[in-house]
Amino acid sequence: MKRIFDLLSALTGLLLTFPILLVISLIIVLSDGWPIFFKQQRVGKGNKLFMLYKFRSMTVLKSAEKGSFDAGNSSRVTSIGRILRKTKLDELPQLINVLKGDMSVVGPRPEVEKWTQVYPERWAKILSVRPGITDNASIKFRDEEAILNQAVDPIACYRNEILPVKLGIYEEYVDSRSFWGDVKIVISTILAVVK
Repeated sequence: MKRIFDLLSALTGLLLTFPILLVISLIIVLSDGWPIFFKQQRVGKGNKLFMLYKFRSMTVLKSAEKGSFDAGNSSRVTSIGRILRKTKLDELPQLINVLKGDMSVVGPRPEVEKWTQVYPERWAKILSVRPGITDNASIKFRDEEAILNQAVDPIACYRNEILPVKLGIYEEYVDSRSFWGDVKIVISTILAVVK
């Protein structure tokens, strides 16, 4: 049932937002050039690596594709990128990941490999399900970039303060996931974005 929900949601989402996707693509090219998409290797279900897609919101950094992580560094964010991140429109291309089966609409957010090697015993449980576009941790840490920007040591802040809380939320999701629980998370995400 979850996979059917994912496929129907992704197809409907792509069809409904197609004009928006075209406009965003055009704005990115005209304001900041190519490429349109940011691609980065993430860890999925069963530790399988996949390429995650987003609209590019930062200046190009080659090492980013392999999972480089500039915690709290917003200096490379473009002007259009700021708007895309604030509205979460940069996440729309992940509907393609859902169609491909790499991700679900709802599930623990996929991490770069570096961070799945921290607290590996906890990740083993979390990676037993497909990662998602949204979840309760995404809603709770909607201002994560701002938190990291204010931290004295953003990497330590992410590793020791943010990540453990996220992992707890992910574990709770794995233990209690349900169709109606997913629907509730989708609604909560939409409400958080339009606030």
